[in-house]
Amino acid sequence: MEAYTTDEPIYALATAFAPSALSVVRTSGDGCIQMICRIFSSKKRLLAVEGSALVHGYLETLEGERIDEVVLSVYRKGHGYTGEEAVEISAHGSLSGLRRIFRALESVGFRQAKRGEFTFRAFMHGRMDLTQAEAVEEIISSKSELSQARALDRLEGRLRRRLEEYREKLLLILSSLEVQLDYAEDEIPEDWVFPEAEVDEIISGLERLSASFDSSRLFREGAKIVLAGSTNAGKSSLFNLLMKENRAIVSSVPGTTRDYIEAWSEIRGIPVRLYDTAGLRESSDEIESEGIRRSEKLMQDADLVLFLVDPTDPRLPERKLDNMIVIYSKSDLERGEGLSISSETGEGIKELLDEIESFLTRGSRELDEIVIDSVRQRDEIRACLETLRAARSLRRTTSVDVYALYFQSALTSIGTITGEVTGEELLETLFSRFCVGK
Repeated sequence: MEAYTTDEPIYALATAFAPSALSVVRTSGDGCIQMICRIFSSKKRLLAVEGSALVHGYLETLEGERIDEVVLSVYRKGHGYTGEEAVEISAHGSLSGLRRIFRALESVGFRQAKRGEFTFRAFMHGRMDLTQAEAVEEIISSKSELSQARALDRLEGRLRRRLEEYREKLLLILSSLEVQLDYAEDEIPEDWVFPEAEVDEIISGLERLSASFDSSRLFREGAKIVLAGSTNAGKSSLFNLLMKENRAIVSSVPGTTRDYIEAWSEIRGIPVRLYDTAGLRESSDEIESEGIRRSEKLMQDADLVLFLVDPTDPRLPERKLDNMIVIYSKSDLERGEGLSISSETGEGIKELLDEIESFLTRGSRELDEIVIDSVRQRDEIRACLETLRAARSLRRTTSVDVYALYFQSALTSIGTITGEVTGEELLETLFSRFCVGK
């Protein structure tokens, strides 16, 4: 691949390019310690590092002009993130200072890294497999504590180890087939028996992994929750309460919210996109009518609709949607017949949050079960499942060499997930999604 190589030293800013107390610039590649020595004040101490250590000093230009006071995190080959010789530069978060550091690194032979190139090198040097590499990006992009914890679980290799178990079982099945293939037809010691129990166990495990992709979408992408109802039903008050800030204007005047307001929040660890919408009513106001149309469209696309009803003027939804929870608001003034809340006193809010959590999760919160968040992994697992189911459906109706082809194909799918079987195009597509510096 032209974009990703392992034969030249690279650098990239690993923190945001913005004024800050500290910034970190990563470097990696054979000989990078010697190269940085050329622009570092404490050359002897830097060269004396044997494994991994911190070294304090000053970065300088080739002409000896000081750029910044820094701390170098030095990693000899095999000790750092990429598996290569590497140095991470902790400097002051000055934008002008960072630009000077970049120029100094380029002056001694470093080139700027591409997106995901550090993780690509970690993969190429055997520091992680593809499931762990994808977990790095998933940790960075996670929107909730739970999705971050699940991605960390994959980074630690739990998914890789589970797939390795299935791979070993498939290898045993394939080796028993190859024994049959090595004998002449009249010398086969005994008929080969399809390992139904073993195949069923692998299929069951892969089915759970495949199903986990859909259940984890909630924690990966978040849920769209729309607050709907008639005018003055308390939607904006509930929106502010759930956001824990006064984002929406609250007024006793009907029709205050004319367009929807949206914001990210978190409910019981679930990332949610909250929408406060225009009150549903007949209106001759052109702007308010457009807001109502947008509200109705949001309700159609929502994961969950919280339909608020004012118990002092109850206007129930014309049609109860499958993804709708009806809530009676203003319980401090008058209680409704069903789930009742008060945004003023907090009454019923815990019960409402319980309802929201129960509806959205539907049993998908368990951390003990391994889950996948990658479309690529899901597709390969489904391909493996399709192959194994096809082999199972044949039972004893085909030849041993045909069975061998099926199990070899299943092994290839698992190898593609972990990166044992892969191509340059896949790697380039995968790592190009990463941020620069990772």
